[in-house]
Amino acid sequence: MHVKKIFIITIIVLLKISLSYSQINRISKVEKVDLVEPMVDAANSRFFFFSSACRPFGMVNLSPDMVLNGTWGTGYRYNEDTIKCFSHIHGWELSGIPVLPTTGPFKGQLGPDKYGSSYSHKDEIAKPGYHKIFLRDYGITAELTSTNRVGFHRYTFPKSGQSHILFDFTTDLGSSATDSAVTREISNSQLEGQVVMSATPRRPKLITVYFVIMFDKPFQTFGGWKDGEIIPVKNSIEGKRTGAYVSFTTSANEVRQMKVAISYVSIAQAKNNLIKELPHWNFAQVVKDSRKEWNSLLSRIDVEGGTLVEQRRFYTDLWHALQGRRIVSDYSGTYIDNTGAKPRVGQIPLDANGTPKFNEYNSDSFWGAQWSLNTLWDLVYPEVTESFINSFLLMYDDGGLIPRGPSGGNYTYVMTGATTTPFIVSAYLKGIRGFDIKKAYEGMRKDHFPGGMMSKAGYEFNTSVGGGIEYYIKDGYVPFPLSKERYGYHQDGGAQTLEYAYQDYAMSQIAKALGKKDDYLLFSKRAQNYKNIFNKDIGWVWLKDKNGNWNQPVDILRYENGWVEGNAAQYTWFVPHDVKGLIDLMGGSDNFTRKLNESFEKAQPHGFVSGSSKDKEDQEQARRVYINYGNQPCMETPFLFNFSGAPWLTQYWTRQIIDSVYSGISPQKGYSGDEDQGLMGTLSALLKMGIFSTNGGTSEKPYYEISSPIFKRIIIHLNSKYYRGKQFIIETKNNGANDVYIQSAQLNGRSFNKPWIYHSELIKGGRLVLQMGPKPNKSWGNNPAAAPPSMSSE
Repeated sequence: MHVKKIFIITIIVLLKISLSYSQINRISKVEKVDLVEPMVDAANSRFFFFSSACRPFGMVNLSPDMVLNGTWGTGYRYNEDTIKCFSHIHGWELSGIPVLPTTGPFKGQLGPDKYGSSYSHKDEIAKPGYHKIFLRDYGITAELTSTNRVGFHRYTFPKSGQSHILFDFTTDLGSSATDSAVTREISNSQLEGQVVMSATPRRPKLITVYFVIMFDKPFQTFGGWKDGEIIPVKNSIEGKRTGAYVSFTTSANEVRQMKVAISYVSIAQAKNNLIKELPHWNFAQVVKDSRKEWNSLLSRIDVEGGTLVEQRRFYTDLWHALQGRRIVSDYSGTYIDNTGAKPRVGQIPLDANGTPKFNEYNSDSFWGAQWSLNTLWDLVYPEVTESFINSFLLMYDDGGLIPRGPSGGNYTYVMTGATTTPFIVSAYLKGIRGFDIKKAYEGMRKDHFPGGMMSKAGYEFNTSVGGGIEYYIKDGYVPFPLSKERYGYHQDGGAQTLEYAYQDYAMSQIAKALGKKDDYLLFSKRAQNYKNIFNKDIGWVWLKDKNGNWNQPVDILRYENGWVEGNAAQYTWFVPHDVKGLIDLMGGSDNFTRKLNESFEKAQPHGFVSGSSKDKEDQEQARRVYINYGNQPCMETPFLFNFSGAPWLTQYWTRQIIDSVYSGISPQKGYSGDEDQGLMGTLSALLKMGIFSTNGGTSEKPYYEISSPIFKRIIIHLNSKYYRGKQFIIETKNNGANDVYIQSAQLNGRSFNKPWIYHSELIKGGRLVLQMGPKPNKSWGNNPAAAPPSMSSE
């Protein structure tokens, strides 16, 4: 599509947004859910990114797909001109149940390139819990909504003697091909069956999705195809490369509705999900209920001030923080355990009312979550954190390891290290205690030794070599190269050493809190291993081989080759638990501040990212950058100035990052094409709130660092089940686009002169008032005694 055409479409969308808001404002009070814009970055999304007709963390994530095959650049793609299907699952290594209504001669057997329909964004509405689109080739208006486990379709047909709804189980969806399917006609208003999604390089086992489909009006015929040919069908069709369809006649503007319930356990559970969650046919009520649920969660944070676009983008960011990671357990609490030789049905414990105590989840890694989800979920949505931890522990019971990226009840070993350790530790230390800490500690400790997660590189299924944990324990670092053979992905000793040291610090703090003195000393010592790869001759972290020699030649901008999705220039700052120790290695605060500031100055011309999409990031030269906010490894970097006595630089650079990376509501940009299931949306929201946690809340007394909020007032409504305070307010005075610097501060009416606050203070409730201005006040928060705590200063 030509650039000019893309520009015109973008302008039309922005005008629609503006008009939509104006209309809402005239009619009624604008709710938080009204401000969300699902189209942000929709031109660059990967398969599981886009959402519209779904609930928070819903099993069903129903939306249009324009590109079907592949993990990257697939699913909903704003600049593509053809809708291939509406599919119900867009998860981490999971997909399934593609459908499309059509009219005229049936073309389903010809494949989505033939039966797909053109559309226009002028005829489209997408918002949390609802999607509407007009299929131009067929004259059909399609509307989509959902409950947690049921997709709900409403189609308005033209007059036609040949109207159809097809179910294509021959096509790839995202990273997974369809292995086989069974579709049965139960009556002229019900179908049921199952589809087996093939294994992927990341999910090594098959996964079955069971479905029950109900129609509000009877269809006239049930048919199917196999290998591209329509074949005679009685009441079922099954096997590889099969599809099914129903046909009927329609009058002008005839409305037909369809419910699609799913389960990973059985048809019976899919049916139960449907009965419990959607026993009626009131489409408008489901849209209303979804809107209410989203609005309730988004309203945990109120923001005032800023521009309309800034508010829209903030609530879009917050919306992304509450999805991507998907429920895979049923309404009854049954779930599929795929950790053993054969799939097994498990049962989540029930409360006194017979309701599951938590959900089982499907999720990409929590790699980088210490700088995003740890902070936001723990503070604003602690019940979500608690549910996820219980899900991890359930998988520990089933498979013997706490996962770092479960998919379909199966281990994927995505990314590196023990990424869930900081997540669990942070929650416990903040007072979130609704899980078995004894079991959690046992499982986390196991992951930090040979045989646990630190033994495995990314996607290392059948061996436990690529993690290099034995070298780390014996020599104090993971060497690079580790082996001539390839054991999984991300066999990158430099990054692994730094990640393990940070995660060991988290273990030391939970050990201390639990009175495990020997483990506290053990992990505290290991947490200092980051020092072993700091090369004082070059002033950056660098790689060592098995003999302790520095790798040659030195190239701190070289991507990967020892660094996980980054380079040495970015990973040098990856010492979140001991910034004071890193400052000392660099020769003191002045040297540290100058070096970090120069990195930002070098990154500014390319907008602090290595590309606006995954495709551009994959270009070698684009990756040779000092700071990259298109990925996780250096998300914490601007906050490090708070530790070195230069908090005004934290305030300045966080505002620059917001403006360059996380501003606007365009479909053409927003998260650099890799939002990563809430990680980048959460980070963006935290930057705009002006709070962050460099060590991910893993110190014995967790705390938050302060930067430069963009809003006049931010009200965080605290969950009374977990925290005693009612709300915490961050208020700014004289705040504007150029007034980025804190001049002075007051906490609950008293002068406040440090750029951080303890979690225990914040959850009491209260008010932090920041006086802002256009020039830095270099005397505010700059005293060494005002620096946030580090391991070396504790």
